[in-house]
Amino acid sequence: MLDLLQLYTGFPFHKHLDDFDFTFQPSIDVKKIKELKTLRFMYEKENVIFLGPPGVGKTHLAVGLGMEGIKEGKKVYFINSITLVDKLKKSFYERSFEKQMRFYKALDLLIIDELGYLPLDSEGAKLFFELISEKYEQGSVIVTSNRSFNEWNKIFEDEVIATAVLDRLLHHSTIINIRGKSYRLREKQKSGMIRLDTSKIIDENAQN
Repeated sequence: MLDLLQLYTGFPFHKHLDDFDFTFQPSIDVKKIKELKTLRFMYEKENVIFLGPPGVGKTHLAVGLGMEGIKEGKKVYFINSITLVDKLKKSFYERSFEKQMRFYKALDLLIIDELGYLPLDSEGAKLFFELISEKYEQGSVIVTSNRSFNEWNKIFEDEVIATAVLDRLLHHSTIINIRGKSYRLREKQKSGMIRLDTSKIIDENAQN
């Protein structure tokens, strides 16, 4: 069953919100997560943005919300941002772009993971913007990113496109800005094997 769920949803793993260790990430407003768990944002076609350095649990939370949507019978799909853009490019060249867009538009929730780890070229940025425009007020999008909003022009290499994407994503949205340490490194940190502070990403927009 889990294998089929992974096949049709694209989830990289199956984790739930109840599995998340909020005591390790005290910067997270648990009340906001509980509100998101009600899926009101999905019924109202709003978006969720998880910001923070690598390893702080952004993907876990995104998948957890996706799993809640699956329980409610919602159409949910998870995809890495670079893979998404590659698929959009391929469908554009193969003249199946409209069909691809219909798939994404029909989803109740599209989860786009790791936006910002690699920059998008001009073509990829334009196609990504077109997708976000199609989803705007038609379905929910969750985005996880390691970059603050004022750095998104570096992702898209075009300030105009970055602004246009943010305008649509943030119009109806909940922003969760995580300032914490990496789960993956915490055991090594406890043992004193490494010393690494990954809590440097701070987003002024998350305060608004």
